[in-house]
Amino acid sequence: MILKSDLERIADSQFNNLQKRETGIRRDKIEKINHHSKLVKIISGIRRCGKSTLVHQIMNTYENTFYLNFETPGLTGFRITDFEKLDEIIKKRMAKNLFFDEIQNVESWERYIRSKHDEGFNLYITGSNASMLSKELGTKLTGRYLMTELFPFSYNEFLKIKRHSPDSGNTELYMSEGGFPEYLKNTDNEYLHRIFYDVLYRDVAIRHKIKHVERLKELAMFLITNANKKISYNKIKNIFSLGSTNTVIDYISYFQDSYLFFILPKFDYSVKKQIINERKIYSIDTGLSSVNSASYSDDTGRKLENIVYLHLRNKFRDIFYYAKKFECDFVVRKKIDDFSLFQVCLELNHDNIDREINGLREVMDYVNTKTGTIITLNQKDSIRNKGTEIQVIPFHEFSQVRN
Repeated sequence: MILKSDLERIADSQFNNLQKRETGIRRDKIEKINHHSKLVKIISGIRRCGKSTLVHQIMNTYENTFYLNFETPGLTGFRITDFEKLDEIIKKRMAKNLFFDEIQNVESWERYIRSKHDEGFNLYITGSNASMLSKELGTKLTGRYLMTELFPFSYNEFLKIKRHSPDSGNTELYMSEGGFPEYLKNTDNEYLHRIFYDVLYRDVAIRHKIKHVERLKELAMFLITNANKKISYNKIKNIFSLGSTNTVIDYISYFQDSYLFFILPKFDYSVKKQIINERKIYSIDTGLSSVNSASYSDDTGRKLENIVYLHLRNKFRDIFYYAKKFECDFVVRKKIDDFSLFQVCLELNHDNIDREINGLREVMDYVNTKTGTIITLNQKDSIRNKGTEIQVIPFHEFSQVRN
């Protein structure tokens, strides 16, 4: 339970502090949200990726707003009965547009959001756990919400805040520093250490009541070290003596839900084969991974592949890797029979060009398409053969293409 006077004081303090903050550069995702929709607008993403700043930018377009961030020590004791006090404060402020940060920390929050939606309020919610949001929304708010994911700064947003132009040098800088907004202001490595451990402990260990926290940390470090590589749940089970593959699947799904890692399945027309095949793993941010893993920080090729994945993941959901006789990094399925194919190579040379091209051509035959793309650091070319075309393009140009 929380006193109404305390709740009002916290709300006033949070609102005033938010208004004093710089709004920063306008996030690209703000254009992707249907602000005219009467549905509940959900914004999810890893902690510290800029969700509150995005909310601030949106709030500035409205009048009669009310804001409350539930992830503050003063609201630790907030209970479902306290929503009545919250209603009194909202009524007093004559607010019509409600913005709630991390409301999923409160039990039965979805019932309250549904009631406010039924009353005609315009609602925006942010959260740092995809599963908790989707689970509750799927039961109580089916058909009543729109979900938008927010990641750390994209390459183009990074260029805006740095006031740089797209080129290979700034691509390397982006791969090194990543896109966490606050880190780019001071490049204090300790900040990225804190984010990593906050996600690990607060968003995974505490939230899911995991007792073997040290083993969880070891698994997270293993995944960072092996980012962009294939992983086997069974092998991980044996390495860390986790008892069963289900435990491994659970732990990795917790990391996914908190947006620390993404899992990429192998492409196959058979869903059953997709499920049993090895996965590839990618990090939410190359700067975060570089600071927390020495082995990752020195591998420019892996970091290039990771930022290409993040660029694609920001636009598409159905992404796979391909592996049969040869391999292809990314198979993007836009529609049932509409595919875009991407290979990532730091630099094409005589030693690797056949491998990279063969990987693309094999999957081009498999999905029946005539075009593919090889993304490099700084090379540009076009390879045509037997009615097919492979475009070679540097990442800084690829990132400017509107898909």
